[in-house]
Amino acid sequence: MIYFCEGNDKEKLDWFKTINIAGEKLTDQELRNAIYTGTWLTEAKKYFSKTGCAAYGIGSNYLIGSPIRQHYLETSISWINNGEIEKYMSENQHKPNANELWLYFQNLISWIKVTFPNYRKEMKGLDWGVLYNQYKGGEFDSKKLEEEITELMQDEDVTKKSGIYSYVLTGKEKYLSIRAFTDKQKRESYERQNGICPVLKTHFEMGEMEADHIKPWHEGGKTTAANCQMPSKEANRTKGGR
Repeated sequence: MIYFCEGNDKEKLDWFKTINIAGEKLTDQELRNAIYTGTWLTEAKKYFSKTGCAAYGIGSNYLIGSPIRQHYLETSISWINNGEIEKYMSENQHKPNANELWLYFQNLISWIKVTFPNYRKEMKGLDWGVLYNQYKGGEFDSKKLEEEITELMQDEDVTKKSGIYSYVLTGKEKYLSIRAFTDKQKRESYERQNGICPVLKTHFEMGEMEADHIKPWHEGGKTTAANCQMPSKEANRTKGGR
C-alpha cells in the first residue's frame, strides 16, 4: 500500500511522526531531513552527517550522539537558531550551501578551545551553543578560569562537575547542584537552636524550617553541621536562601 502525503511542510512532518511507530524508528532530525530536502541539506550533511565528517573531526570531544543518526546536525541547527530547528531548515532549504552553519560551528569550537584550553571529560555534551551565543563577545582570562575550575573540581560540595563551565561564565550556583544538608545535620542544627529561627527569633517546628549555610558556599562555607542553620522557610526564602 502506498500513501501520498500532501499538505504543508509541518503537516507532512506530523504525518511522518505518526507513521514512524514500527520497525527502526527514525530520529527527529532524520524525519526533518525527509521533509526539508534541497541543496542546503545536501551540503549540510557533508559537514555534519557522515562517518568521520568534518564536524566530528573538530567537535567530537564536545558533542554527544552520532553524526550518521543526525545528532550533530540537529544540535548545530538548534544552537545557531535558538532551538527553532524546523524554522531554520525551512528558511535555508533552497540555499546553495550551508556555509553559515559550518562557519558558526567552527567558530563555536574555536571559542571553546580558546576559553577552556584544558580539556576534561566533563566538557562533553554541554549546551555549548547557548553559552557561546551569550558570551562569545566577552573577554575572559583563560588562566584564571582554569584556576577556578580546578578548585571547583576538587570541591566535594559541588556534585555536578559538568556544571562548573556554565557556572564560571554565569555565576549561577544552580548549575553546580551544591550538596544539600543531610537530615542528621538539619536535626543537629535545629536542636542547637532550640527550634528558634535565627532571623525571626521565633520558635518553629522543624518541618516549618529549612537548612541554610551560615557562611555562604560562594564565600567558602562548607555543607557541614557546624555551618548549618535552620531559619523558617519564610525567612530563608525572603533573604534568597536555597
